[in-house]
Amino acid sequence: MDFKSVIRTIPDYPKPGVMFRDVTTLLGHPRAFRAAVDAMVQPYAGMRIDKVAGIEARGFILGGAVAHQLSTGFVPVRKKGKLPHTVLGEDYDLEYGKDRVEIHVDAVKPGENVVVVDDLIATGGTCFAAIKLLERAGAKVVGCLFVIDLPELGGADKIRALGKEVTSLVAFEGH
Repeated sequence: MDFKSVIRTIPDYPKPGVMFRDVTTLLGHPRAFRAAVDAMVQPYAGMRIDKVAGIEARGFILGGAVAHQLSTGFVPVRKKGKLPHTVLGEDYDLEYGKDRVEIHVDAVKPGENVVVVDDLIATGGTCFAAIKLLERAGAKVVGCLFVIDLPELGGADKIRALGKEVTSLVAFEGH
């Protein structure tokens, strides 16, 4: 499957000079969505995976499908203030300021093998924070899955530097 052909590019969004890679067109294409989920699951087929952690929001869609295929549980990694129960949180830097991701305190058990899923890896800040958060909760993050990598922004390399396996289905040049 040529995933690039089903991912829409929107120039100058959210600001001039940015080429926004819109994965919603892939999600709306039945064969491409199925092929993407199958390709994301493949590296972990036969491995013990206890949970899939999906990063808000498109990571929920992809992560839920990956968790279903791996017959495992799903952990939503949410933005601050969105979860109703007691949470653990991890702050991370944005271009202008800080943000925070959170999980429920009982979302993972110590020693569980977890795969992190999101639609895109750019600078890696959100994924880095999710990994730190899950590991602080006792999980072992065994890898990270993305549909899109923007290699020029260095996020995948930042995650690999943590010793994590990174799988992406397609890479786009630029931002």
